[in-house]
Amino acid sequence: MSLRRFVDKIKPPFEKGGKLHMFLAGFEAIETFLFVPDKVTTGRVHIRDANDMKRSLILVMIAMVPALLFGIWNTGFHHFQALGEAAGFWQMVWFGFLKILPIFIVSYVVGLGIEIAFAQWRNEEVAEGYFVSGMLIPLVMPADVPLWMVAVATVFAVVIGKEVFGGTGMNILNPALVARAFLFFAYPSQMSGDKVWIAGLTDGTGVIDGYSGATILGQAAQNTSSFVNGLGEAYTTWDMFLGTIPGSIGETSTLAILIGAAILILTGVGSWKIIFSVFAGGAVMGVLLNLFAVNAFMALPFWEHLLLGGFAFGAVYMATDPVTAAQTERGKWIYGFLIGFLAILIRVLNPAYPEGVMLAILLMNVFAPLIDHYIIEANIKKRLKRAKVIAT
Repeated sequence: MSLRRFVDKIKPPFEKGGKLHMFLAGFEAIETFLFVPDKVTTGRVHIRDANDMKRSLILVMIAMVPALLFGIWNTGFHHFQALGEAAGFWQMVWFGFLKILPIFIVSYVVGLGIEIAFAQWRNEEVAEGYFVSGMLIPLVMPADVPLWMVAVATVFAVVIGKEVFGGTGMNILNPALVARAFLFFAYPSQMSGDKVWIAGLTDGTGVIDGYSGATILGQAAQNTSSFVNGLGEAYTTWDMFLGTIPGSIGETSTLAILIGAAILILTGVGSWKIIFSVFAGGAVMGVLLNLFAVNAFMALPFWEHLLLGGFAFGAVYMATDPVTAAQTERGKWIYGFLIGFLAILIRVLNPAYPEGVMLAILLMNVFAPLIDHYIIEANIKKRLKRAKVIAT
């Protein structure tokens, strides 16, 4: 029996009037994950397009795969380096896989469980939006984050960040960033410092004496001009670009993230205007800080700011969220530029928070509707003015 026929056979009890109707939302979530929905729009005029929400979300998930794969290897690489043990490529990958897999499982089980519960309560279908959020949340977490914190942050992100606004497509803030912000402010000791970024460094068992897992941004916040790894070896610009540095699971490799950006832009899913303008805004702020540098952090070359922390990850995967970003074409330029500009400004001028891209994106999520409003109003005034000229 084919899978399609099997699904059709067990479907009737879940439909209206059936004994299992209370689980319809969960059943439809699984069915639409496996197959294209068989429902066809009828009645009013509408546009048919092969690129529906499910395909767009799948493309976003594919675009995140390079960052995920590198994050898996990087987790194993830093773990064995902290232990002072030599390990092969696949040994690092296997360790990273086993370390990251539970974070993904918790994210998806908790997040989808809440999504299905809300869909059932509202008598709606389960939207596919959480498949992307469920992947983003683990990628912006430290490797050593406790699983219960992932669960709590996921609950907060889905309920407060999305469902209270009406669910997928109605939220104002990016849910994954809401989860990250919640953990940062609720449990700062578990989301910052020198030990949380490297798996196994928190408990310190078997770690080389004096080994530090400080990120480059953490070192820069101390106004030092030289950045070293846990062994005291200097980091190079290539290390920053390739991503062989401590950091959140999916945020360290600018190279992998740019591969994802190419996938998003070539498939038309991500806005190249937003991505480009975020980097442009960050570069402009970096140059301005270089001109007035009064300490080592302000003197950090502007291009290195674009390679560090979650800047590239935020520009490619967070700022381009079509639900929370600006929608007008000119508004996308303004929205992206201000994210990059503010991210570096917060990073450098706030010593308590060297990673500023999260707050910059959340802030601009709030202002995105206002940007679109003034862009549309300006267009209306421009056309009215043109109409008056023609009339006279």
